[in-house]
Amino acid sequence: MSDFDPLREQESIVSVTDRVRPVTIGAAVVAVHFFGDTAIFVGAEESVTLVDGMGQTVVPVHSGGILCSVADDKRILLGGDDGRLVELNRDRDVAVLATDARRRWIDNVALHPDGAVAWSAGKTAFVRPPKGEEKSFEVPSTVGGLAFAPKGLRLAIAHYNGVTLWFPNMAANAEVLEWAGSHLGVVFSPDNKFLVTAMHEPALHGWRLADGKHMRMTGYPARVRSISWSAGGKALATSGADSVIMWPFGSKDGPMGKEPAMLAPLKAKVTMVACHPKQDILACGYSNGTILMVRTTDGAEVLVRANKGEPVTALAWNAKGTLLGFADQNGDSGLLEL
Repeated sequence: MSDFDPLREQESIVSVTDRVRPVTIGAAVVAVHFFGDTAIFVGAEESVTLVDGMGQTVVPVHSGGILCSVADDKRILLGGDDGRLVELNRDRDVAVLATDARRRWIDNVALHPDGAVAWSAGKTAFVRPPKGEEKSFEVPSTVGGLAFAPKGLRLAIAHYNGVTLWFPNMAANAEVLEWAGSHLGVVFSPDNKFLVTAMHEPALHGWRLADGKHMRMTGYPARVRSISWSAGGKALATSGADSVIMWPFGSKDGPMGKEPAMLAPLKAKVTMVACHPKQDILACGYSNGTILMVRTTDGAEVLVRANKGEPVTALAWNAKGTLLGFADQNGDSGLLEL
């Protein structure tokens, strides 16, 4: 990242809205990813829009709704209600990686650093390694979320009443972490010590992986739909309230017995959070269209986008932390370069 840091070096700066490059997608946007400095705005239907210094390019990827996406710096995976798992690479080539035999929705995807991919349809999770054969695992109810562990080939499969931890390359029985309720999203902590799910009720639930000890993370007025680990994984930022809720994960007990920090309160619900990949800064979007950058050490705020009236539905940094991409549910989007 460049040396310019508006939060640290120029305390007088309240707004950077004049530095945002407007992007018009013209339809609802459900996610934003990056290939280097190229932003990829994922539409709710059929196509993605790539935005770079040369302009915008629309690439068709599905024949219906786009239900999920995940990306690294080389490719983006997208699942759709057409029963297909699609890959778009940096060369802008589109390939169909899998088609569900029963044309079920592909509604969860995950990407491993070694190139393995995972996806789900109904109650079944699939894993395809870079080399070798595809494997599948069925859980008791519809898959709510997928996540690869940061170390080793282990897949967390969220479902009703808990999470199943599956090692696709091992014959041993899968481990089940139980907690009553519907689990709709799952993440490992970057240090591989904790697992956290977002629940259908307004709460998170966590486990310490070493001993399975539970971590109840409650008190939200609304469901948590967006979560993001801070740089270094010492805190977990979440949506679901009228401020950003930051749970501490810097100790061996994680948030057990601790209160979360609350940052950037507004008279609107936080809908999206995205922690900077390298600095103690996060971006947050709200139900009224506002977007702020917040320094997590002291709560200092910078306005990125003023109240536009439509909920923010996509928010992400590029890997270097030099670009912030965002969009609302109408497709009113933008890029902020730092």
